[in-house]
Amino acid sequence: MTSGEMPLISFLRRLMDPLVIVGSLVAITLLFDVEFSGLYLVLAVIAFFISSQVFDELDPFHSWKKGHFGAHGRDILIGWLIVVGILLFLGYATKLSADYSRRVLLTWIIVVPIALFTAHVAARAYVARMRSEGNVRTVVIAGANELGSRLARRIKEDPYLFMDVKGFFDDRTGDRLQMEDEGALLGQVADLPEYVRNNRIGIIYIALPMAIQPRIMKLLADLGNTTASIYFVPDIFVFDLVQARFDDVRGIPVIAVCETPFTGVNSVVKRMSDVVLASLILLLLTPLMLAIAIGVKLTSPGPVIFKQRRYGLEGEEINVYKFRSMTVCEDGADVPQATKCDIRITPFGAFLRRSSLDELPQFINVLQGSMSIVGPRPHAVAHNEMYRKLISGYMIRHKVKPGITGWAQVNGLRGETETLDKMKARVEYDIEYLRDWSLFLDLWIIARTVLVVFRDRNAY
Repeated sequence: MTSGEMPLISFLRRLMDPLVIVGSLVAITLLFDVEFSGLYLVLAVIAFFISSQVFDELDPFHSWKKGHFGAHGRDILIGWLIVVGILLFLGYATKLSADYSRRVLLTWIIVVPIALFTAHVAARAYVARMRSEGNVRTVVIAGANELGSRLARRIKEDPYLFMDVKGFFDDRTGDRLQMEDEGALLGQVADLPEYVRNNRIGIIYIALPMAIQPRIMKLLADLGNTTASIYFVPDIFVFDLVQARFDDVRGIPVIAVCETPFTGVNSVVKRMSDVVLASLILLLLTPLMLAIAIGVKLTSPGPVIFKQRRYGLEGEEINVYKFRSMTVCEDGADVPQATKCDIRITPFGAFLRRSSLDELPQFINVLQGSMSIVGPRPHAVAHNEMYRKLISGYMIRHKVKPGITGWAQVNGLRGETETLDKMKARVEYDIEYLRDWSLFLDLWIIARTVLVVFRDRNAY
């Protein structure tokens, strides 16, 4: 739950959609006088957990808060189609789909998106009425600095937090303050406890610099006889946060500033999806890969497979496999990037590169565990050593395994990066992928990669 978020909003965000889906199934079985047997109970439980995950990833609540009803309806429909697709696959794999009433299932598939949208509209109206009736928590912020102002803006932009920012407390004056409204300064930090007691303030956010710890400790002591909820807002946004989260080391709280998304259960999910997908792809494409190997051998002298040293997880060197597309196999301290009309590229190799078929042997890297299907694209060691000195945060992309495809590649940064700005843009997309990773995002990137391969001509 978001800091200070009301229980009702937390419920709407996480449980309303799966409960509507399960409730619709129960209602339809009653409507058609079908016994809600153990089979339907199993379907309801599976649908509940799958829809919880899918709708949490899509977050239609985000478009709901902004009032974009078209986008909101689209998100609901896409989420439900994903859930239905997974359920149909499970039903086919377990051979249980034939035991369910076709009429019940078809009606359920049609009714659910309508029921979800109706439930969201009703919930939105109820929440709006609650806010209009004054059901909001009053908020004050200690610290009229950039961090405090940013926090105030976020609260004001989101009416569904049910918060009303009364103002700031700070010991500074004049130009040193960073408030959009100068009238929002309610007093000095020492005045805050009395103001809280006299004005029934519900929430206090402390956005003061950590350097003034003694004053913060005194403020907390003075606030001890109030009933306000108190939150400390650490000024860690000066860093480029990647998978930031709170943790502890034997009871000592710590804040992760830069961390891989693949810890705990996420690492298992990522590895299992890689192994399953890579195995299926290699099984299906083995005849094609054999044909490509023959084509490489017949069209130019040299090995079929080209191995090049790249940086992998945590910056460790790995050998990445590709079908050879050039007349040379360069892997030294100076490796020029391939360009259009590059004389090193063979005619057959040019076809392989345009179609990305030269990358297929990297699915073997995935099974070996040195690469992932989705992740930042690996660069030659020589390029890494050059760009790590030119681009701040370049090596953060190595907090995860390199991928066959990535977020940067499906956003127009596939192929040669002939300028430093293009490489910076690629790195920014890679870091954004680390921040936002989810299994759904991986599947979305894979789907978009198929379209990019057929339409894009930036690879050569």
